[in-house]
Parts: sequence; structure tokens; C-alpha cells
Amino acid sequence: MKTQTKDRIIEFISTQQQVSPKDIIAHIGLTPPAVFRHLSKLVENGILKKQGTPPKVFYSVVRTSEIQKHYSFDPQIERFINENFLKITPSGELQTGIKAFIRWCDVRKIDPVKTSTEYVTSVKKFDTYKENGLINGLRKIKQTFPIVYLDELYYLEFYTIERFGKTKLGELILYAKQSQSHTLMNIIAKEVHDRILDTIKRHKIDAIGFIPHTVQRKVQFLKELENQLRLSVPSMKITKIRTPIIVPQKTLSKLDERIENAQQSMVVEETKTFKNILLIDDVVGSGATINEIASQIRSKKICSGKIIGLALAGSFNGFEIIREA
Repeated sequence: MKTQTKDRIIEFISTQQQVSPKDIIAHIGLTPPAVFRHLSKLVENGILKKQGTPPKVFYSVVRTSEIQKHYSFDPQIERFINENFLKITPSGELQTGIKAFIRWCDVRKIDPVKTSTEYVTSVKKFDTYKENGLINGLRKIKQTFPIVYLDELYYLEFYTIERFGKTKLGELILYAKQSQSHTLMNIIAKEVHDRILDTIKRHKIDAIGFIPHTVQRKVQFLKELENQLRLSVPSMKITKIRTPIIVPQKTLSKLDERIENAQQSMVVEETKTFKNILLIDDVVGSGATINEIASQIRSKKICSGKIIGLALAGSFNGFEIIREA
């Protein structure tokens, strides 16, 4: 009976192309829980694909061209890819691990098995820049600005790596901000939580400042991250001033323009004094905003110790303009 029901569902969806759960339930004549059990299994087995989120969900049959070939990977390499590889497809589907990696390779018409070895080598190469789980960006920002007000600057990951594009965290940050997705923001919070706590403990942080976004969105990524992290350390008040015309940093191509933008639009309103302060940003591009906020903290004598910057992701090639994020 189960096989007959499964076949009836597949046949019905095949003739209709895209079908809602309501129509499938009406056609099959079983209870909603029974039908959803069949649908979940068919999606899990790669026979059907699910599109949309409640209340607008549709099911369609996976085309032959969409079915992935089977490849034999080295078990350790496959485990590494399952832990590190993540992509958002053009249709808005979050894919992780070996399935996502095979799709990425198939689109580019390259051999997944050969490329898997190259991917692991590339990721491990960039991981060598980490010390205690952090990438040191202080030397690079000192090469960019004549005066740097940060005592240290770190980021958790590179935003992109050669050939393979955005890293797992870089991909999540980009689409969490662009799509305003609470789901992706929650994934990021879990991904970075322990590393941020370790940084707070290691550097004896007394207060944290989350860098305000220069792009006005309904859901502000770093504010949402602050809420989800639930850190016990006090949070400083840093304000983004509303100007008659909002000019997002990512629209400015010159470093001087970014510095001016940060100086005229960011205000540190904190009045208390702390010893060591941690400034958290999502992505460090030019570094203009985080350096300007550190400058205000120094000039207002809010910090008696060190000001440490921490970005979730940063550029490998110096401090360049990262417009998309």
C-alpha cells in the first residue's frame, strides 16, 4: 500500500508539474500527516523537491538532469567537505557538504573527486593564518590608515578564498543580510558563539560594541546577532545617525569617502569607562568604520586599556572594498 501511495503521489505531481500539499492530500485521499510522511521521504530520497516555505509550498518531481551522479570520495576528505562546504543555490536553497560540493563542481563542469583534494588543500592553506582560531589583520590595517586606533584586529574567517569563492561563513553572512533570514542568522550565531566567547575570555573584555550597519534594513544583522548571542558582557551604545540621504558605505569606492562617511554618521554615546573593549563587525572591508569608532572611544576616554576589533569575516587581499556584503 505504501508503494502504491508513493507511486500515485509521483504520478499526480508529474502531470501537474508543481503541486501544493493541499491538492496532493485532496487527490490521494489520506490524512495530512500520512501524506506529509510520504512527501518527506520522497524529498529525502531525491525523487521530489520542495519549493517555498509555509504557507506557500509546492512539490515537483526532480528532473533526470538534476539527479547527481555517484562519486567515490576519500572518507576523510568527504568528512572535511561535509563540515566546511556550504552554498546557497540560485533558487534560494541552502545546501551543505558533499551534495553541495558535487553540484558546485557539476555547474563548472569539473571533476568533483579531483577537485575535492584541491579544496581541502586550499582551505587548510588559509587556515594556517589562524592563531588561537583567529586571523590577525592588524598589520594590514596599519598599511591602510596613517593612524590606527585599534590595538588589535582579528577576524574569524576569510570572506573568500582563491578559486572556491566565499567561505562557509562568508556565504552565510552575505545571504543572511540580503534575504533578512532569521534562519541563516541563527546558524551564524551558533557558528561563531564559542569563538567570540573565547576571544572575550582570552582578552579579558569588559564591554562590547556592535558596529551599526550603514544600510537600513528591517532586520539589522548585527543587532539580531547580539540578541541571539546573549553575551553577559555589557554592550556599549553606538549609534548610526540618520542623515537626510542615507549613503551606504558599500556604495563608496574611495577610502577617503568611506572615512568621511564613518566620521559623519557614527557616534559613540557611551559614558562609562571600561578597561578592554571588543568591537564586533560582520565584515571588515576598508576598515574605515571600525577604526573611526575606535578613534571616538579613545578621544572620549571610554577605554583605559585595549580596543580590539573582531570581524566575522575579512578580506585576504588587504583591506579592500567588499561591496556585496
